[in-house]
Amino acid sequence: MIRVMLIDDEEDALDLLEILLVQTGNVEVAGRYRNPLQALEDLGRITVDAVFLDIQMPGIKGTEAARRIRSLSPDLPIVFTTAYAEYALEAFDIDSTDYLLKPFTAGRLQRAVERIAKRVYIEARLPEPDTSPAPSVHALGGFHILSLLETGKEVVWRTKKERELCAFLIHYEGKRVNAAVIIEALWPGYDLDKAKAYLYTCLSYLRRSLAEHGIPIRISKGNMGFAAELDEITPDVTPFESLLNKIVTEEHMNELSYDQMNAMYTGDYMEGCDFGWAVARQLEIKSLYVRALRKWNRYYRSQGKHALAVDSLQRLLLLAPDSEIDGRALIGLHLELGNRSEAYRVSAQLEHAVRIQLGTELEEETLVLVRKTMEGAERTAR
Repeated sequence: MIRVMLIDDEEDALDLLEILLVQTGNVEVAGRYRNPLQALEDLGRITVDAVFLDIQMPGIKGTEAARRIRSLSPDLPIVFTTAYAEYALEAFDIDSTDYLLKPFTAGRLQRAVERIAKRVYIEARLPEPDTSPAPSVHALGGFHILSLLETGKEVVWRTKKERELCAFLIHYEGKRVNAAVIIEALWPGYDLDKAKAYLYTCLSYLRRSLAEHGIPIRISKGNMGFAAELDEITPDVTPFESLLNKIVTEEHMNELSYDQMNAMYTGDYMEGCDFGWAVARQLEIKSLYVRALRKWNRYYRSQGKHALAVDSLQRLLLLAPDSEIDGRALIGLHLELGNRSEAYRVSAQLEHAVRIQLGTELEEETLVLVRKTMEGAERTAR
């Protein structure tokens, strides 16, 4: 998470910049100032990774403020946000990280944030984000396996049941599964002899597919049944689940794990695969992720880190759009921060989700908060 300071003499410009920065998902606003001299004074006592700075301001020009920042912190990234193009050469002389001409787009701001992130990694001597191939077995957001012989290419399955059989055996994490259990899960209601024939055909296909793509998964047979032995591969769900358990059980909160957790989540377990046997674990992992996000939300609220508190609640509502508990928390937080338009938007989305997905009306506690939001929006409109 990148911590930034915002300096602009116009409140509306600060509001818009903060909204766009938070939407990038990797930024926390550590301070926002209309008075650049006050910002310079506070810069000596708070830690930030970058400064976003307007140029035309009363009291001191942004370029002069930038030179003072350089004297305090020679390597601190500085991004100018201005409506004037004529200061670009001077900004270059100050070694600014970027020069954004108002009005700039969210995409243009995203690129500036990416430049800052890269510089922060280098200056902090942190390892660059891992660019090596992702785990070969992906069970989050679906189920697929990447070939080790052809980079980025997925294993092509001969039949849907071959793919499901592979997923089923990996689901059991190396444990042997009796043939009768496999048949009941994949071919329920089938004639037993036909089902056994289908099973052995799929096992033959599966062994061949894994070998053709160089996947180090061995399908073994023993008295207790069949197992998928993953010698060199860890499915993506395993470290994700371990991290979630660590977050919900440990008292100490390591803020690096918040970004790590969210980066690892690419969707629900076996999402969209229509595997009935995977539903229980899917719900279990999703529930664990919800608990972790709610714990982070409580932590960030206690630390006064409102942008991250909002982010955690937004992620919760993406997981469960009809969750009134999390919806009320987000509406209340927006009202607390004075973001009435955002509170109104969340209220409308929550009401729609509850009516469409649950076919019911909002709880009374939620309705009271929604009415409060509506009344505030009407007063603002007047």
